[in-house]
Order: sequence, then C-alpha cells, then structure tokens
Amino acid sequence: MAFPKIYIVGVGPGDPELLTVKADSLIRSADLILYTDSLIPPEIVAIARPEATVLRAADKNLEELLAVMIEAAKAGKRVVRLHDGDPCFYGAIQEQMVGLLAAGLEFEVVPGVSAYQLAAARLRVELTVPERVQTIILSRLTGRTVVPESEELASLAAHRSSLCLYLSAKHVVQMQARLLLHYPPQTPVAICYRLGWVDERILLVPLAELAVRSEAAGFVRSTLYVVSPALMAETVPTEYGYPERLAFCEESGRSRLYSPGHDRLFKP
Repeated sequence: MAFPKIYIVGVGPGDPELLTVKADSLIRSADLILYTDSLIPPEIVAIARPEATVLRAADKNLEELLAVMIEAAKAGKRVVRLHDGDPCFYGAIQEQMVGLLAAGLEFEVVPGVSAYQLAAARLRVELTVPERVQTIILSRLTGRTVVPESEELASLAAHRSSLCLYLSAKHVVQMQARLLLHYPPQTPVAICYRLGWVDERILLVPLAELAVRSEAAGFVRSTLYVVSPALMAETVPTEYGYPERLAFCEESGRSRLYSPGHDRLFKP
C-alpha cells in the first residue's frame, strides 16, 4: 500500500510574504502540521485549514516526532513538517529523513529562504562583489553542537570572505577574538536579530565593537552575524549605522557581465 508523501518544508526566516508558493500551498492543504513555535511565527501556521491538526515540535524529541508523522502518514493524512529558514541549514532534518526511510515512507524537502539571504536583501548588498569578494561561508561557533576542528572559525576567517555565522550569539566574545586574527578591526559586521519578524533589528558595527554592541543590545539568540567587505558598499542603508561607505560601482568592482566590452553568448 502506498502512503502519502511527507513534506519537510522551509518557511523562511519569519516573514509570511517570503514563503514560496509551494510552501504556502502545502500548509493550506495539510492534514497535520508539525512546527517549532519558537522559530516560526503564528502568522505562518494561521494559514492552515481550520480542520488541520497543528502540533508544536519544540517539546518533542526525535522519536516522538517520527512516531507522530509516521502514524499520520500511514493513516492516509498529508503531513507537513515545517522548519524555519531553509531545512538544509542547521535544520536537524538528516535524522528525520533517515527515520522516515526506515519506516518505508516517501518524503520531499521543500527549500526556503535562509536568513543570510534576507540579511543581504535588507542590507542592500551583493555578498559576491567582483574583485572584492567572491565566496560566501555559512558556519557557526562550537556550542552544544561541536564544529569539526578543520572548520574552526579562525581558519575560515583567514579567507576574508563574506562570512555568515548562525547560532553563535552566546559566544560573541570568542567570535570577535577569532575574527580579529584575520579581518581588520574596522571591517563592518551586520548583527541581524530576528530577521523577518515584527521586532527585527539590524546593527552595522565595526568588528572591534562587535561583542560590546551585541551584548548591550541583549542579543543572545535568533541572531545572524554577517562579516564582509561588501558591507561598506554605498547602497547599505545609513539607518543601520557605520557611515563609512565605498563606491562599489567603479570599474574595478563592476561585474564584467554587463560591461560594454564583454562578449557573451546571448549578446550580439
């Protein structure tokens, strides 16, 4: 007997308007929705059908979550497991997928907008500016989850790329010390708190002030840190702070793609 497919759905960082069309459709058609209420705003879950069963996942362990999903799917119900951001970034979905496979159930992962993407949009920057920075690193500091030694922050910072750090607000002092080993003290850092939520806050500060500014604001969770030379671009809103700006549209930082002298396949 074939059972309905289970959907693991990314719902973005918080703003309901950043749901993908597919995520919106699945939420509206679900029979059972499991979601982490501390990370997903109620406005997103509110679009579910009145008759749908909506369960909080924060107070359940892996075995309990799997049992609920497997039982519902085998009863012929459409199960939608919601994750904030994109499920493939720190979503703890690997063990869920393994459990569903072991139960003989099909599943599909639906991507969502990640916090670093919304951060770049809010800051009005391209994190890959030609001749200035061409690499984005997504990482975190060691906490209850241990980061492999080969991915230790100081070694990642050596690249001076656009570095986006998740789940690290409680270790901001250590973060700043390791970043200063490679980035200049005046490198701009965006402190992005609860992106996409109604109480969203963004501060743009010099790296040398990162810890004191972050702690003074009381940011201890739901905070993304973006470190990048791209944050000095003239397009960054001045309301976020750090008034120093660079003219990134000069020829040295301009993409060759639309340069008048650049030949490309679809350009006559």
